Amino acid sequence: MTDTAVMLCGHGSRDPEAIEEFERAAKGLRPRLSAYEFGTGYLEFARPTIRDGLAALAGRGVRRIYAVPGMLFAASHVKNDLPWEMNSFAAANPGVEVLLARDLAIDAKLLAAAAARIAAAVPDGRDETLLVVVGRGTNDPDANSNISKVARMLWEGMGFGWAEVAFSGVAHPRVAAALRRSAGLGLRRVVVFPYFLFTGILVKRIYAETDAVAEEFPAIDFVKAGYLGDHDLVLDTFADRVDELVHGNPVMNCQLCKYRAQIVGYEGEVGTPQEGHHHHVRGIGVDHHHDHHHHHDHPHPHPHADD
Repeated sequence: MTDTAVMLCGHGSRDPEAIEEFERAAKGLRPRLSAYEFGTGYLEFARPTIRDGLAALAGRGVRRIYAVPGMLFAASHVKNDLPWEMNSFAAANPGVEVLLARDLAIDAKLLAAAAARIAAAVPDGRDETLLVVVGRGTNDPDANSNISKVARMLWEGMGFGWAEVAFSGVAHPRVAAALRRSAGLGLRRVVVFPYFLFTGILVKRIYAETDAVAEEFPAIDFVKAGYLGDHDLVLDTFADRVDELVHGNPVMNCQLCKYRAQIVGYEGEVGTPQEGHHHHVRGIGVDHHHDHHHHHDHPHPHPHADD
């Protein structure tokens, strides 16, 4: 038995299918990390919580934990919530070292996985097709800008006639507005690609909005591409983040982080304290009835839509 473990950290979701897909990805990741103990944990809406997942590994004799965010970009969950969880657990358990990996970020392997999902939906005729890449959306402009870069790289790399970006919440343009704009640009087909790891309320909403807009423009072919899911290259990227912790330098790109530099429109958030914001929903599972609705009305720096 090893005294070192990997824990895959998810956001959590009210959608049972999203949790099932996350756990399926975790199962696919295990063989790539067979030298380590392995566990999962969630920030909200699912069990085990991050704290309970860490405690379970420590209870199995683990003394070093490599925590890997199951998240695409470094917005507030990666910059605030997960570090707070790790630091709080480490402070309460001085015999256990917890190291947090960086986000998946923009990665050549993820771009290849994205291209494979899109190519399956649009195998030809891409010069007459408009690509819409949909991100989750956050009030962190650095994270949002990554969607624009992903869209541009897929647009040029795959030979699409044009590309647009959209967001499922918080940021603009929203999905329906972006699709209506796309419909007016003169291309005969629009392919919608949710740049998400797993299904959930938001992905299903993106597909439903696509269907609704498609009814408004019957002359245009609207195609729904699959999200990233547990593609082998996605799992390889997770494994790479662990390898960085063991052998390299897992430093996030913070050049345009609103917490470290005065970014236009967000000057007041430099130096915002690093703290978690999921205490009120920690441990609430998708199989438990509860009356608490996750509106995020309490003040903190990262409003986001439910997933």
